[in-house]
Amino acid sequence: MRPRIVIVAVAAALGSVAGCGGDGGGPSVPTPSASQRIAVTSAAFTENGTIPRQYTCDGSDVSPPLAFVGVPADAAELVVVLEDPNAPHGTFTHWLMWGVPARDTRLTAGTAPLGATEGRNSFKKSGYGGPCPPKGAAPHRYVLSVYASDRKLTLAGDASPDDVRRALTGHTLASGTLTGRYGR
Repeated sequence: MRPRIVIVAVAAALGSVAGCGGDGGGPSVPTPSASQRIAVTSAAFTENGTIPRQYTCDGSDVSPPLAFVGVPADAAELVVVLEDPNAPHGTFTHWLMWGVPARDTRLTAGTAPLGATEGRNSFKKSGYGGPCPPKGAAPHRYVLSVYASDRKLTLAGDASPDDVRRALTGHTLASGTLTGRYGR
């Protein structure tokens, strides 16, 4: 009787480990190698600094200038995601862009690189939609994440952030973030 219990326990443990791969169909967050980080900076604001009005719904509503250092030489493309985790009804996506050529380590304000696809944001529009927290609320945090993928992502133009994360699962070479704040 004892050997049978051990065999069942080992089989259950092996089954649970096998189910931890990234292709389970549910949303999953890319897990980059801890040794490969991308430094994400902007000439417009510093880490945890205030995002200037021109990059918000109260200004010109254009994407800020960005720079990336540490993109792996073997990266196939970059992915950019801007999210507000402080939104009243859950994380709000302001920008979702993939297909950014890995050699494009500087993005000009208000433009998307040639060949990149700007997906649908939570405003239900393609492209960048700047920070626009509720008036009178405490400033929100806006997390801009950059991922280096080892392959070109094949996604529909209306892909969701979860679709992008699933496509990146197991294919993320490096990542980095830049967090800004904005209140109204």
